[in-house]
Amino acid sequence: MVRDVPVYGDVILSPMAAVSDVPCRAVSRVYGSAMQYTEFVAAEALLAPENSQWRRLDKKEGEYPLVFQIFGNNAETILAAAQKIEAWGPDIIDINMGCSVKQVSGRGAGVGMMRQPKLVADTFRLLTTHLSVPVTGKLRLGWSQEERNFLEIAKIMEDNGASLIAMHGRTKAQAYKGTADWDAIGELKQVVSVPVIGNGDVKKPADIDALKAHTGCDGVMVGRTAIGNPWILGRRERTEVPISEICEVVRLHVRENVAYYGNPRGFNLFGRHMRKYFYGRPVKPFMQRLLAIRDLDELDVILEQIEETLPVTSRDK
Repeated sequence: MVRDVPVYGDVILSPMAAVSDVPCRAVSRVYGSAMQYTEFVAAEALLAPENSQWRRLDKKEGEYPLVFQIFGNNAETILAAAQKIEAWGPDIIDINMGCSVKQVSGRGAGVGMMRQPKLVADTFRLLTTHLSVPVTGKLRLGWSQEERNFLEIAKIMEDNGASLIAMHGRTKAQAYKGTADWDAIGELKQVVSVPVIGNGDVKKPADIDALKAHTGCDGVMVGRTAIGNPWILGRRERTEVPISEICEVVRLHVRENVAYYGNPRGFNLFGRHMRKYFYGRPVKPFMQRLLAIRDLDELDVILEQIEETLPVTSRDK
């Protein structure tokens, strides 16, 4: 439960730029993602005339609970953007305090907010006072090993009304390198009373329950490992998935992409997923054709050839 919003399940597709869009979330829901986080959007872009960034907050009928994720470096601007998008129908609004890329964090947004405790306090106080939906946040350990202030920031968030805290167990300086600190996620869980979602180094289904057992966290976010591998959201090893099911999901995902983005853009954007879906499978003779395809009927022909060529029991190597 996120305040008064029920959540059925404990595994969640992590919000990822250029990944967790409407089509990808549609597939992830089928395979078990319990909450649907959008890509993040800058508060300033939401307050500007209609632009391409707005589309990141599109939703598909049946997405629930749907979390709109936004970021910024000014509490009043974030509030104005949040008030605007609340009318668009999110169940929850989340503040991104974890993005480590220089263009975001370098201007005091994303994980850059963690260096500004007053900004965090002002933002959550304003949003939880003026919005009717729950307000949550996703953070990291801090800016660097020397600035690991996640416990301070988490308490500020909770004291100012945050309904849930998600944390990636790395610092900004680490980005995605090194090892995620699960001990720190456990410390966070002990300090706050709101639900905690742990994130980082979930590479196989067993890691989901291992992270929960190690930290006591209420849920687990899966990020890069879930790209082309929605089965992990249902605690299923990708090596157990027959090639016929992989082809079935590719058909679904491509059709969702084309329905949402149109043709050829839907095919063009799917390239980032195609290789991931077939990772470890002997489909090299087909991959160039799959990446060049721009027709749904042709896609079906190639996938049928793959199903006929590869044994049903073909497994990752």
